[in-house]
Amino acid sequence: MSAEQLAELSDLTVLAAVLLYVLAMIAFATELAFGRFIAGKTAARAARPVRQPVTVGAAGDDAVKVDGAAPEPVAPESAPPSRLAERAGTVGLALAWLGWAANLAAIVTRGLAVGRWPWGNMYEFVVALCFAAVTAFLLTQLRHNVRFLGAFVMVTATLGLGAAVKIFYTAAGPVVPALNSYWIAIHVTAAIIASGLFAMAGVAGVLYLVRGDGMSRLPSREDLERVAHRAIVFAFPLWTFAVIAGALWADRAWGRYWGWDPKEVWSFITWVAYAAYLHARVTAGWRGKAATVVQLVAFACLLFNLIGVNIFVGGMHSYADV
Repeated sequence: MSAEQLAELSDLTVLAAVLLYVLAMIAFATELAFGRFIAGKTAARAARPVRQPVTVGAAGDDAVKVDGAAPEPVAPESAPPSRLAERAGTVGLALAWLGWAANLAAIVTRGLAVGRWPWGNMYEFVVALCFAAVTAFLLTQLRHNVRFLGAFVMVTATLGLGAAVKIFYTAAGPVVPALNSYWIAIHVTAAIIASGLFAMAGVAGVLYLVRGDGMSRLPSREDLERVAHRAIVFAFPLWTFAVIAGALWADRAWGRYWGWDPKEVWSFITWVAYAAYLHARVTAGWRGKAATVVQLVAFACLLFNLIGVNIFVGGMHSYADV
């Protein structure tokens, strides 16, 4: 296939990914609408049998009590999820994987069309960032049941790809010489993976604040906080590496490690914010709402660094001229 055909195929697969993510979002939302969670567990799991004494023989002193298993009573509003909810969740997961595959195909075909790593402009970066966020969700789902995040991760990916197509779209072509380096595969790839994990943590943090006390269709706040913390623990070293790799790349491209470029400054601010979150949890024992607020402040810094700086603030990074 020619470069033009590959570029067109990439554009089409982005649209296919958007459609599949929308359908997955609807399926996951259906699961949330008809499913129920109690303290982070479905009612079916929460209502496990418990050992209770059972009386054998006549009543009185001669009666013998033995252990027996009897199910805990389950309130009507705590009934196990319906079949519709379970099937919708399964369908949503399958659609999410199909959307992920289309998203991956869009990145690969774009790279083949331009003959370089396909994140040399804002459009390509956002497409890759959405892919990273969905990848983080799907890989986490392989080990832990986090389908409750599906609807929110899918809507994030849908909005991101929609913005990439409608606002940030750039035709396939070469990049400025400073970006035509093997460092783009090192620095930007690490930043994309870390940002995808931070995005999943941000979604969990927002749900933590939204969720009320008592019965809810969302898992417990403890489960949401646990998901966010684990994602950040994985992402923070990657972001640290991305910042260091960016400094090394800057020295090679521009002859200095640090130049107070807006992108450099906000990347460091984001690093400090996430470091403060992890430090507060380890040393001060911050948990719950306080830690979540710090995490979301860090996520806001990340979003401004990835989007606000690129669009509204000029600098030496090529993304600033979208």
